[in-house]
This record gives sequence, structure tokens and C-alpha cells, in this order.
Amino acid sequence: MTPTTHARRTARPTLDGRFVLPSDAGFDEARQAWNLAADQRPAAVAVPVSAADVAATVRFARDNGLRVAPQGTGHNATAIASLENTILLKTSQMRGVSIDAANRRARVDAGTLWMQTTGPAHEHGLLALGGSAPDVGVVGYSLGGGLSWLGRKYGLAANHVLAADVVTADGELRHVNAEHDPDLFWALRGGGGSFAVVTALEFRLFPIAEIYAGAMLWPAERAPEVMHAWREWTQTVSDDVTTSARILQFPPIPDIPEPLRGRAFVAVDGAVAGDPQEASGVVEPLRALGPEIDTFTAIPAPGLQHIHMDPEAPVPGQTDHMMLPASPPAALDALLEVADPASGSPLLMAELRHLGGALASAPSDAGALGALDGEYQYFAVGIPMGPDVAAAIETHHARTRAALAPFASGSAYANFTERPVDTATLYGADAYRRLRKVKAAYDPEDLFRSNHPIPAAV
Repeated sequence: MTPTTHARRTARPTLDGRFVLPSDAGFDEARQAWNLAADQRPAAVAVPVSAADVAATVRFARDNGLRVAPQGTGHNATAIASLENTILLKTSQMRGVSIDAANRRARVDAGTLWMQTTGPAHEHGLLALGGSAPDVGVVGYSLGGGLSWLGRKYGLAANHVLAADVVTADGELRHVNAEHDPDLFWALRGGGGSFAVVTALEFRLFPIAEIYAGAMLWPAERAPEVMHAWREWTQTVSDDVTTSARILQFPPIPDIPEPLRGRAFVAVDGAVAGDPQEASGVVEPLRALGPEIDTFTAIPAPGLQHIHMDPEAPVPGQTDHMMLPASPPAALDALLEVADPASGSPLLMAELRHLGGALASAPSDAGALGALDGEYQYFAVGIPMGPDVAAAIETHHARTRAALAPFASGSAYANFTERPVDTATLYGADAYRRLRKVKAAYDPEDLFRSNHPIPAAV
């Protein structure tokens, strides 16, 4: 090792937070992502506690020939191809929420989770467009688009972002919105983390304190009947209704409630905006199918983040995802053939989520991802508890991709794409060209490393 290389590998920026090198105690813990299947091996890990710490880290990286990969939680960390010569900048210690009830807006610090945001908003009778998992970071979710249980009514969460505080590749702090750095503001809303490090985000809230939501579960052998009925029902519902249908295989472990433990189910979950009494009538065709478990009821808005039963602690996961322009009966039959537990599927979950509505139509002031290209999307996950299981999951993902390929659009949604892909498939052609121009303007030397990187235009 040359003296210069050695100095670079042992130097540290001056931070109020932590800067952890591979030789330091606690490095393995510091580099760990929420998705335990991601084996992140950065040159160092920065854990800032302020925007000033973020700026110092960015300047240090630039001056030392390193790159920076911002990360809130690491749910989507398996999409990052490599962290070689990169500082992993983990914002987990930058957490705070401020609610402006009069103007129906929230401001959160970079590492804030949705479960830390929905409660404070609810205290003012307001709802935030969080996703189906309570411990996902607000910033990463919003940069990737943001698909909520009210998506068909209000569209992507990214299009309700009002402003962001960021550190750009020159190490400068900026407040960006529609008037200040409008091109960067446009790119941040759905274009991902290739352009700057977000240190705080401001977004719109909605005057909803209570909502009709929940899940219905039937034994898995009824999957063909229930999923076909759900698909037909989705063709009739208004944009107030956002739901998913999925096949679940619960492992026989103590953490799973007794009625579910070690069993397989077909489930429909989601939310119906509007009057709860009227909403009950909307789901009546599903209830008429006689679910074994039915939790649909009027709930406080923060309860939305629990109806999908996503894990709230780090777990390993191998996922797959496809966008479907439509879901004809043949597509559903193809999915059922490979996802049914009787097929030998090792997947914990195989899901179709109903899109359309406001998710299909970009507002006039939309960001880089104004809408989603599909009426449904497929998402599946397996838990790789050992190499043999991991191999079986990947084999089954390949089987499912082949079965659904005739019905897929070829596009994808960044937040559900947890493997390296051609990022051009995540955006329309015009939006992708514009994203590359913004990258060239704000980060021409590619300092920032994202899970779905945007290359600079040349």
C-alpha cells in the first residue's frame, strides 16, 4: 500500500456523528442494511447527526477520491451493485418530525421512519401518504415514488413533496422547491438518490383521521376462487379503493400469531377512503366469500401501516417485481400455477397490487415519476434462510417471471425493484433524458451512488 493510499484509508472527516472504518470495532454493525441479505462492503460508514455532518462527509469524499451512497434504512439495499471506494452515509441518527397543521404539511429529517411520522400527523387529524411498512424511511420512499394505501385516490407520494433540504456534490446546502433549483426538485420527486443527499423533506398532509381498512384471509386452497373474484371486483371499484391480493405462507415460528402460524392463506388487504359506513358496503362482495379472518373496519389513520403485516424488524429478503398493463384471467391463472403453495413455491408472499386511478395519471406539476405504467403490479418475496433456500427462491422467481412475461409491460417501479436493473426501464424516455441532464448539471462526476443510478448525460 502506498503512503497516499494508506492515508486516504485511515483519514476521517470531522463530524459530530460517527465515521467508522473497516478496522474499527462496530464496522460490521454499521454497514448492515435493514435487508439482511445485503452484504454491504463500503470503504467507510458515516453516521451523521446533522446537515453539517452530511456536508462535511460529502466534501471529504470529494477531496479523497471516494463516492457517497446515502441510505436511510436499507430496505432496497440489494439493488446496489457495489460500494467499492464509497462512503455509506447512513442517516438513521437524523430523525425528527414537525407538523404544520394549519397548512397541512410535515417536515421530517433525513432518517425519519414512517411510523415516527404518522402518529404526530394524526394528533392533528391529518394523514401522511406512507406505505405498507411502518419502518421504511420517509425520504427513500418518497425519492423512489411512494405507493400508499390511498394511491389510487391521491397518486404517488413523491408528487406531494413540497420542498427538500439537500447537500449537493459541491458540499453545499440548498433548500430546493418549485422556485429554487426547480430541475433538481423535479428530479428528486421520483428520480431516486443520484442527485443529492436529502437532509430534510417537506410534504403535504391530508385531513383524514379515520379510514376503513384491513385484511381478509381465506385458506390458500381457495386462492383461485378468491383472486379471480378480487380481480373482477377491482374492475368495478372507484379510485377511493386501493387493495392488494396475495398468497401468503407463514412459517411455523413463535413470532407468528397462532391462527396464522405454519399455514398458507390467500389474502386481500387495503383501504377505502370516504365514509366508513359506505366503505363497508364497498367490500361486501369480498366479505360474501366468507373469509376465515376479517379485520376490515374503521381504524385510526396510523393503523394503515400495519394492515399488510410487513415485518417491523430487519430480515433477509429476496424479491421480484413486474408491472402488468392489465391482469386478464389468463395472467392470474399463470400466477396461481406457480405461486400456489401446492406448486412447491418457497415464497413467503406473492402479491398483485391494484394500481390505476390517480396512480396512472401524472399531475401537471409532477416530478420525475408522475405515474405508474400498469394497472397491476406483481411483487414477491422469499426469506433466504440458508444457501439452499436462497437458490430455491431465485429459481422460483425465474419461473414466475417466465409465466408472467407475456403479460408484463417491461417497465418497473424503483421502490419494488430490489436488484440491479437498467434504470431506463423505471422511467419514460423523456423523463429519463431529463434525469440524465439534471445529473450532469448537479453531479457530473458521479459522486453520489444510488441503488438505481442515473448516469449523467454526455
